[in-house]
Amino acid sequence: MFCWSAAWAAEAARVTVPVKPIQVGPHSYYVQGLPGSPSAENQGYMSNAGFVITRDGVVVFDALGTPPLGERLIQEIRKLTKQPIKRVIVSHYHADHIYGLQAFKAVGAEIWAHRDGQQYLNSEVAEQRLAQRREALFPWVDENTKTLPADRWLDGPLSFTMGGLHFDLMHLGPAHSPEDLAMFVREDGVLYSGDVVFKGRVPFVGSADTRQWLAALDKIAAMKPKVFVPGHGEAARDALETIRFTQEYLTFVRTEMGKAVKDLVPFDEAYATTDWSRYRNLPAFDATNRANAYNIYLQMERESM
Repeated sequence: MFCWSAAWAAEAARVTVPVKPIQVGPHSYYVQGLPGSPSAENQGYMSNAGFVITRDGVVVFDALGTPPLGERLIQEIRKLTKQPIKRVIVSHYHADHIYGLQAFKAVGAEIWAHRDGQQYLNSEVAEQRLAQRREALFPWVDENTKTLPADRWLDGPLSFTMGGLHFDLMHLGPAHSPEDLAMFVREDGVLYSGDVVFKGRVPFVGSADTRQWLAALDKIAAMKPKVFVPGHGEAARDALETIRFTQEYLTFVRTEMGKAVKDLVPFDEAYATTDWSRYRNLPAFDATNRANAYNIYLQMERESM
């Protein structure tokens, strides 16, 4: 019988990007993806994932963007503990957070996600994204890479305990995605936000509800965690400072595109005349900013009706 786990373990040896756990609490860790958009250069490693080691097992938050990266994360966890990896919490069903799920499923982990993630799984967008990544990220994403459903679909917020630690799962969507989940580890004061927060690169907006996204940022800022782990970028102890970048970017684009909509300025003209200088040199600007602005322009049109 062919063993997928063994295959991914072998493939993980071909992952040359640095996947190194960083401790942010007594029990809490994360690995920090590289800035920018997915490419052969970063091997699809451009998002964060976290994990929490309890005396009864490990809880993982997100699974990275390829099966070999998921396997490499498992290997790094194994260097720190022999406890079984029991659960993977999916912040949202975007490619850079979910293609590693196959590796975790192979070692017996149970996948939890918010039920609104089913919208993505059953969409043409999911099929198109996987086809695009199979081309852009081969051999790390190939014909054997799949999008896995959750073993447990959550209806809303949920708290659970494992190994004496208390975990709070908060449904923040619709924001960056309809299914956005954040995870708070009470004893450590560590909050894993997923892509509700970006740091050090231009956010990916896609079809996000940016008005609700800004409301979600206010909600997690009010929690005042000791350590804040964003979906992209470096963890920080100053949650408000970490959140501010995403807040300011979304507010700026909404304001500029909202003015254009009000004044009946066509999008191409509005985009060309907007001063993007504060963001132009950031990673992922060229890949995402114009599409972000266009999607927000359309959203501002809907909001104006």
